Amino acid sequence: MSILESGLYFLPLGGSGEIGMNLNLYRCDGKWLMVDCGISFADDRAPGIDLIVPDISWFKDKTEDLLGMVITHAHEDHVGAVAHLWPDLNCPVFASPFTAEILYGKLSEKGLEDLVELNTIMPGGSLSLGPFDMEFVDLTHSIPEMQALTITTPYGRVVHSGDWKLDARPVVGPASDLERMKDITEEGVLALVCDSTNVFKKGSTGSEGDVQDSLDELLGRIKTGRVAFTTFASNIARVVTIAQIAAKHDRHVVLVGRSLHRMTEVARKSGYLNDLPAFINEQDAGFLPPEKTLYLCTGSQGEPRGAMARIARDEHPHVTLSKDDTVIFSSKVIPGNEKTLYALHNQLTDSGVNVITEMDEFVHVSGHPARDELAQMYELVKPKVAVPVHGEARHLEEHCEFALTLGVETAISIRNGDMLKLAPETPEIIDHVHSGRLAVDAGGLSPLEADFLADRRKFSFNGSASGLLIVNEAGQITEDPVVRLKGVVDEDNFPYLHNELGKYIISEHYDLTKASRLDDKAVEAQATQAVRRFFRKLCGRRPLTDVYVVRIEE
Repeated sequence: MSILESGLYFLPLGGSGEIGMNLNLYRCDGKWLMVDCGISFADDRAPGIDLIVPDISWFKDKTEDLLGMVITHAHEDHVGAVAHLWPDLNCPVFASPFTAEILYGKLSEKGLEDLVELNTIMPGGSLSLGPFDMEFVDLTHSIPEMQALTITTPYGRVVHSGDWKLDARPVVGPASDLERMKDITEEGVLALVCDSTNVFKKGSTGSEGDVQDSLDELLGRIKTGRVAFTTFASNIARVVTIAQIAAKHDRHVVLVGRSLHRMTEVARKSGYLNDLPAFINEQDAGFLPPEKTLYLCTGSQGEPRGAMARIARDEHPHVTLSKDDTVIFSSKVIPGNEKTLYALHNQLTDSGVNVITEMDEFVHVSGHPARDELAQMYELVKPKVAVPVHGEARHLEEHCEFALTLGVETAISIRNGDMLKLAPETPEIIDHVHSGRLAVDAGGLSPLEADFLADRRKFSFNGSASGLLIVNEAGQITEDPVVRLKGVVDEDNFPYLHNELGKYIISEHYDLTKASRLDDKAVEAQATQAVRRFFRKLCGRRPLTDVYVVRIEE
C-alpha cells in the first residue's frame, strides 16, 4: 500500500523557503486540491528571463485526481502561473469576482479563456470538492477580496491563511471578518498554514487608513510642481487613497503604465472605484498645469521597463519630470531590488526632482501580519499544529519558534517538496518530492538548469568567442585563424591579441597527432580549448567558444 493511500497531507511546491511563487497542494484519501498558483521574478541567475513558475513535473501524472484549484487573491505570486501551468493541470479554477476578472485577462492573453472552467465564488462563500469542504473568510490585505480558506476534511480542519493582516481601516473592502473565523473554527482546528512574511516585525503592521492620513498631510505640503506617486499596481487601496487626496488638493490623477490601467479597469468593473473622478489619460497630461498634476505610475521597484524608470531616463513619450517636481515611492523595497531602485532614486535626484521614500516619510504599510497580529490569529484559531509558509528559511524557523511560545503543540518548518502528513497519527514530514523552478521564455517553460540559460550566465561573465580555422586535406592550417570576440576583453588594451591568439591556436593544432589533424571534430575541439586556455591565462575568463573548421581540397 502506498504511504499516501489514506489520510490528510500538505505539500508545497512553491512559496515555502522563499517569498513568492506560491503553490500548495492538499491530499485527502487520494484526491488533491491546489491552493494558489503563482510566479516569482527572476534575478541575475536567469539573465534575459522575467518570470519564474513552479516545476510541477512530479505532479503531472496525478492530475486525474485533482479536483480543482482555488486562488486566495489576485497578487502575481498567487495567480500569475495559472495561465502557464493550467494546460498540464486541466482542472476547474475557483476565485472571487475581482480575482477571477484579473485571471480571465491572463488566460485571454494565452488563448485559454474558452478552455478553462473559471468559477466565481463570492467573498465569504463556500465550496465543496470531494472530501474538501471549504468556507471563505474575508481577511484584509493590500488587494481586494483576499480570502482565507477553512478546509474541513474527515481528518480535521485546516485554516489556510493566504496573505493577510488585521486592518481596522482598510480603505477598500471590509475589515477582517474575525467573528466568522471564530465561528468556523470553534469546533477545533488541526492546523494553521500561515503567512510568515513579517514574523520578525514587532507590534502590528499598521493600517492603510493611517497611510492615507499621512499621504494627505504630505501632499498638502507640496504646493508647486508636478507630483508623481509610484506604487504596486495591485494595491487598489493605495490607488483609492491617492485619487482621493489628489481631488482634495485640486490635482488630477494621470495613470501611467499598462498594469495600472488593467488593474483599475478591473477594480471599476468590480465596484471599487465608482466614487472616484475619472482618471486622465497620459496622452492628455501635458495640457495640465504642473501644480494641478498628479501622476500615478508603475515601476515602484525600479523595473527598467516600468513607467517611472522610463520617465527618469526621459524616454516616456508623454510624461516628463523636471526641477522642483516630486516623486513619492509609496512602496517598500523588495529585497534584491535595492541596487536598481537606489540607482533610479539617484537618477531622479540628479535631474532636480525631489525624491521621497519610506525612509523619509510614512508613505507605505505592508499587507502582511506582524507579531501581534500573528499572536491574535493563533489565539483566535487555536490550531494544534502550526505550518508556516510564505517565507524564506529564516522566516519559517522564526515563525515555528514564535508559534510554540503561543501554546501551539507542534510547529513544523516545511520547505518546497516536503510531504507533510497531517492526519491521522502524529503530524510529520514523511517524504520529499521533486520541486523546482521553471523559466518562462520564448516558446514555453524551461528548467533554470537548462543549457541555454547556463550559456547565458557564462556569457554575462565571460563573453564569447567564435572562430574559423581553414585546414587542408593533409591537416595543415592554410590561413591565419580568425576569431571574433564579444564581451571578453577590451581589445584596445591588447594591440597584439589576435596575432598571439592565432599563434597559440596553431601551436596547439600541431600538438595533435597526424591522425587527429585529419579528424574535423578533433581539430575543432583542440582549437576551442586553445581559445579558452589562452583567455584563462590572459584574463582569468573562459568565454563561450565555438570554432568552425573548414577543410579544403588542394
